[in-house]
Amino acid sequence: MKIYGNKPPENQDIYLKAQKVGKNDVLSEKSETEKTRVSDKVNLSGKAKEIAELKNEINQLPDIRNDKVQATKKAIAEGTYKVDSLKVAGKIIDELI
Repeated sequence: MKIYGNKPPENQDIYLKAQKVGKNDVLSEKSETEKTRVSDKVNLSGKAKEIAELKNEINQLPDIRNDKVQATKKAIAEGTYKVDSLKVAGKIIDELI
């Protein structure tokens, strides 16, 4: 490692000036970016609005369908609930593939 004292090595002053200029460019870029943020605008198509409305309706649906749960509980209690083993096996195989 070389120590140069108070004077930077040759061509080092050019590097320091380039750093200062680069910092000024970054500052000017930020101000330009801030200006464009004010004028940015988003327009949604009719389909996008429709999808957003449908998504809101879906989010309002309950996670658990109590009517189905009650019907299944009733069928189990009465002994009428039947499980199709072939259908269950097919679904398991589909999940594995």
